[in-house]
Order: sequence, then C-alpha cells, then structure tokens
Amino acid sequence: MLKHYIITFLISMVPLVELRGALPYALAMGIPTGQAYALCIIGNMLPVPIIFFFARKVLEWGKDKKVIGKFFTWCLEKGHSGGEKLKAKAGKGLYFALFLFVGIPLPGTGAWTGTLAASILDMDFKKSVLAVIAGVLLAGIIMGIGSILVINGVNAIR
Repeated sequence: MLKHYIITFLISMVPLVELRGALPYALAMGIPTGQAYALCIIGNMLPVPIIFFFARKVLEWGKDKKVIGKFFTWCLEKGHSGGEKLKAKAGKGLYFALFLFVGIPLPGTGAWTGTLAASILDMDFKKSVLAVIAGVLLAGIIMGIGSILVINGVNAIR
C-alpha cells in the first residue's frame, strides 16, 4: 500500500497530470479519500514556489538549446498565452481568474501552468500562491467527486 501512496504523490507533481491524474489513481487504488486528497494537494503544491521563482529563468535559458529548445519554447509560449488570456478576461479580478484557471480541471490549466503564467506576468507571489492553492482545492473537489462516481459506476457494473 505504501507504494500507492508514493506513486500518488509523485503523479501529483508531474506537469499537466498533477492532482487531476493522481487523485483518480489514488482512489482507484483504495487510498482513503481524505488521505488521497491531502497527499495530492501537497504533491501538487510542492513545486509551485520553485516554478514561480525559477522555471521562467530556466525556460528562457534553454529555449535556444538544440535538444530542449522546442519543448522549452512551447512551455514559455503556453505560460505566456495562458497569462495573456487571464489578463484579457480578468481585468481587476486577475487573481480570481487565476483561481478559476487552476481550479477548473481542463487539460493544461493546472498549478504548473497557472504558476508559470503568474511568474511570466510578474504577479505577486503570495496572492498567486493563494489563488493556486484555492484552485487546486477546487480541482480536487471536482476530480474527487467525478472519480468516486466513475469508480462506483464501474463497481456497480461488475
């Protein structure tokens, strides 16, 4: 069982997969809901300060490198486009928009992309982290409910 806890934690730290993939895995593996939720949130939030302060610098450094350049450029463009969309739609409600961007579990809208966008837009660190945490909590609730419904549906069919 410890293996499933470790795998869940690691999945929740993977870009683009994050809590959205880790929580369904954890629940399917029989980890209790509260423990799975806490584990996924901690794992998803752990990289956030590193992303905020260092990812943009690393991506800008690597965008012109031969092997990693295309991926790094894609990451910068994704963060920039996500940030610009947030700015355009949000106006004064930028941090609320960041919360919704992270909280609604769609592909490419998790804590990694939201934090990168906040970093690229030079948003306030504390306010950004609070918005991202709130978004991860919301995404966890949505994914938890969806996962439980799917798992119960599959078990009912068996």
